[in-house]
Amino acid sequence: MTQEKYMKEAVRQAKKAAALGEVPIGCVIEYEGKIIGRGYNRRMTDRSSLAHAEIAAIKKACRRMGDWRLEGCTLYVTLEPCPMCAGAIVQARIPRVVIGCMNPKAGCAGSVVDLFHQEGFNHQVETEIGMMGEECSEMLKTFFRELRKRRKKEDET
Repeated sequence: MTQEKYMKEAVRQAKKAAALGEVPIGCVIEYEGKIIGRGYNRRMTDRSSLAHAEIAAIKKACRRMGDWRLEGCTLYVTLEPCPMCAGAIVQARIPRVVIGCMNPKAGCAGSVVDLFHQEGFNHQVETEIGMMGEECSEMLKTFFRELRKRRKKEDET
């Protein structure tokens, strides 16, 4: 599988979130050529601030690996991780993260802060930014455009 194939699967996961009315964010974790964890945003559905795509994928990958360490894995995510997810990635010792598009309001892989390259941490994360970035960005823009339209209609009634 090529890297793009894994990101396409992360996009498919994001579309599952969108189908639930959730912010479309998806994630997959690859190890030795196989996807070992998948997740998508479910915060509203699960009524939990912890129900992020990366957290779901990390939980599944840890179960599959039988370890809390995900060394040798690559995480693919459609949107730059938030502080919680970036911290979980560092804690899981994931060595590499591929990001679709950046998040200027909450991103912690360089937009607001960069938790992946903090000198004081015992683990650093290699990042690749922009894979399928236009598609990931457009998916989010479309979601929020539609959300604003719905809210405006609700306000008018």
